[in-house]
Amino acid sequence: MTLERWQAGPVPGIPPLLQPVAHALLQALDDVTPAATLPAPQLWARPGGAAAVGWHLLHLAGSTDRLFTYARGESLSEAQRRDLALERDLPEPRPPGADLLHLVEARFRAALDQLAATDPDRLFDPREVGRARLPSTVLGLLVHAAEHAARHAGQMVTTMKFLSGLPVGTD
Repeated sequence: MTLERWQAGPVPGIPPLLQPVAHALLQALDDVTPAATLPAPQLWARPGGAAAVGWHLLHLAGSTDRLFTYARGESLSEAQRRDLALERDLPEPRPPGADLLHLVEARFRAALDQLAATDPDRLFDPREVGRARLPSTVLGLLVHAAEHAARHAGQMVTTMKFLSGLPVGTD
C-alpha cells in the first residue's frame, strides 16, 4: 500500500498551519512524475480538445511560481511575464516531459522553501493579485496554489490514463 503525502506525517520544517499546502504540493508532484516518460506525441496530444499533459506541466510550474510571488507581496518579473506568454503560445520545439518535470520540481522546491520560511503570524496579511490588484491574503494565495496544483495534477492523471489506451501519435 502506498501512502498519500498527507498520510505520511508532517513535512519537516513546514509550520503546522501550512502542512496541508505542503502535502498537496508534494502529492501533486508524485502524481505528475510519470509524465516525464511520455513520448512527445502523447505529451502534447489534445484528446477531444483537452489540454495537453505537457501544457499542464508548464502551467503547473508557472502558476505555482506566480502565486507564491504574490504571496510574498511581490509583482511578477519580466521573466515571469514571458513564461506566462509561453503558456499561451507554446514554444517550438515543444520541450520534452523530463525537462518540464525538472521545472516543476524546481518551482515546487522553491515553494516548499518559502512555506518553511513563512511566518504563521503573517498568514492573514493582505496581498494583491495581478494587474487588477485583486484582494487576497498570504494564506489565501498559498491554499489556492495547493488546490490549483491538485486540480491540474488530477487533470493530467486522467489525460495520461486516457492516452495510455491510444497508440502513440494519436491525437
